[in-house]
Amino acid sequence: MLQADINKRTIGVNFNQQGAAEVLLWAPLAQEVQISLVNGSEKLPLQKEAYGYWRAVTDRLKEGAAYKFVLDGEGEFPDPASLAQPAGVHGASAAIAIQNFSWTDAGWRNIPLQEYLIYELHTGTFTPAGTFAAMEEKLDHLLDLGITAIEIMPVAQFPGNRNWGYDGVFPFAVQESYGGAKGLQHFVNQCHAKGLAVILDVVYNHLGPEGNYLGAYGPYFTEKYKTPWGGAINFDDAWCDGVRHYFIENALMWFRDFHIDALRLDAVHAIKDFSPTHILKEIKEHVDALMQATGRTHYLIVELDLNDTRFIDPLEKNGYGMDAQWIDEFHHALRVTATGERTGYYSDFSGIEDLAKAYKDAYVYDGQYSGHRHKRFGIKAETNEGRQFVVFSQNHDQVGNRMLGERTSQLVRFDMQKLLAGAVLVSPFLPMLFMGEEWGELHPFQYFVSHTDAELAEAVRKGRKAEFAAFHAEGEAPDPMAEATFLTSKLQWDLRNSEPHRVLFSYYKQLIRLRKQHPALQQLNRNDIDVATAGGQVLLLRRWHAEEQVLCLMNFFKPPCAVALPGDVPQWLCLLNSADPQWNGTTALPNEVAGGNELHVPPETILVFSANR
Repeated sequence: MLQADINKRTIGVNFNQQGAAEVLLWAPLAQEVQISLVNGSEKLPLQKEAYGYWRAVTDRLKEGAAYKFVLDGEGEFPDPASLAQPAGVHGASAAIAIQNFSWTDAGWRNIPLQEYLIYELHTGTFTPAGTFAAMEEKLDHLLDLGITAIEIMPVAQFPGNRNWGYDGVFPFAVQESYGGAKGLQHFVNQCHAKGLAVILDVVYNHLGPEGNYLGAYGPYFTEKYKTPWGGAINFDDAWCDGVRHYFIENALMWFRDFHIDALRLDAVHAIKDFSPTHILKEIKEHVDALMQATGRTHYLIVELDLNDTRFIDPLEKNGYGMDAQWIDEFHHALRVTATGERTGYYSDFSGIEDLAKAYKDAYVYDGQYSGHRHKRFGIKAETNEGRQFVVFSQNHDQVGNRMLGERTSQLVRFDMQKLLAGAVLVSPFLPMLFMGEEWGELHPFQYFVSHTDAELAEAVRKGRKAEFAAFHAEGEAPDPMAEATFLTSKLQWDLRNSEPHRVLFSYYKQLIRLRKQHPALQQLNRNDIDVATAGGQVLLLRRWHAEEQVLCLMNFFKPPCAVALPGDVPQWLCLLNSADPQWNGTTALPNEVAGGNELHVPPETILVFSANR
């Protein structure tokens, strides 16, 4: 079996130090393989090796040249490990040397995971131009906000120029319309120069439908399991070794050749693997070896719809070793508490009591019966640290999978927007913002694609309409193929300069500043926390570290609520009052309140106090 080389990329087309192209292709069922040099109308044979691999070393293929592979003399296909698809998903691959980028970040050291303040963005809609170069011009905005880590939604080459990124079909190729491989490398280099870590969203659970040629090369997929996207990627069936090698190489490439600091692995619950060593664990083992060799630190963060600590437990405890996971249940409990929405998966959440449990236990469901799932669900996360859970009040899924793609700013009042932001940023977990929420962006973030296959495009349209048929009273689902749907999803940067958006941005900055300045908020020890509720409408979150403690009072409802401050502290200093006039509120409070005194918490407000223990 071929082993992944942590020092260099081995599959696809790569250039050695002499400038010759080294070609390695996995096509285990083929009898003959050639590489076709598109511009020169020349075909070169590959030599068959063990385990289904084919190899060639040639000086006929130059950097920048277009090529395809020919299998058994029939049909020409792009390289499954292509690094560039300048003519799109159906065109020829381009041979490029990603190792030749001139990096200037030798002094960069990844930020400790517990200090990640994550900002999720979509390259195509973050700026008017929708490119990596345009994103570089906005880095100072993110620094001003206080962000420490940028999370980029998937950039693997997809059909056309408009897509969320989860329809990518060339996992190694960076979307050309965004700026390609060199554009991404330049962006990461600039982020590191400004002290920002970069997280890249990758998809190892499925590939998109259009331009997906992997099946032509071999058993990349298996009918052994079903996923929402069809047959599963073959991680444990016959011939799976070549598939596992492919995705391990992919993870190593992003870290080694693009200097990415962390990967966010999409929906790992949809990865079907019953091998003795799960593919996630094997990826972790290779990443650990890479870190040992380079001295750099990299993290693996998973999106996981399973309350199963096996994914985030360390290797030495027989876990898969993932460093952190997204935790949707915090979002669901927060959304139900704030809005009362109880449709779909929200039906499993009762509101403020579940939110209190999320703060304390991370998982809301850790063994109870789930009415939505019709079974008991989850296990307790008693030994997992706060830095292993990523929380948010909105993200691309929770916004974009609504029929109209409404953001929180379109669904709740201004006061509630401030409260939701506070609820996330005072949590003992890793907070994540979704692009534009810091100023209350009013444009939606809708589902958009640009398939070139007319039949597939129409199927997507019909599928989207059918999905929301029960919501016809709210209007028609936007056409995902329409360019207008994409353009309407772009951020409006000018809003930052008008009210109340300017105030909201300043408020977010203050919240982030408090989190960084106060050890009781900055440290993510889940044992140093106490949570209670008062009157069924106010959540009391108390956190402490060393000599400092912080008390957060969150009133999610319209009436003000009287709450007695803990009397074991003589004086509580008010750090933040979201209802203060400076944040467009109407209720000022004294700077200090004596312990034991009753305080009326204004409607839809968060109050943050500090004291010495």
